[in-house]
Amino acid sequence: MIAVLGLVIGVVVGLFVQPEVPEAVVPYLPIAVVAALDAVFGGVRAMLDGIFDDKVFVVSFLSNVVVAALIVFLGDQLGVGSQLSTGVVVVLGIRIFSNAAAIRRHVFRA
Repeated sequence: MIAVLGLVIGVVVGLFVQPEVPEAVVPYLPIAVVAALDAVFGGVRAMLDGIFDDKVFVVSFLSNVVVAALIVFLGDQLGVGSQLSTGVVVVLGIRIFSNAAAIRRHVFRA
């Protein structure tokens, strides 16, 4: 319940404050959001399977974001940033949809 309340408060504050994102961070923000969503969906799936561990979730969350940002940074340095960004989004998207399917099967017993 606290997490949901924190999420709602964060969204409301973000809508009213409208923070400015520095230009240097802009290429990494969408990838970081997708990586964070992957960790969240994985955490929900683990919780429904009864194997959730908060330490594993935090490490997964942070490592997903850092590794995804490093891959995008490496792509920018090599001059192929958009191609590597697309690759990261595809891989994380597949994982998100896989976890979403497992969550759906668990919730609806299908």
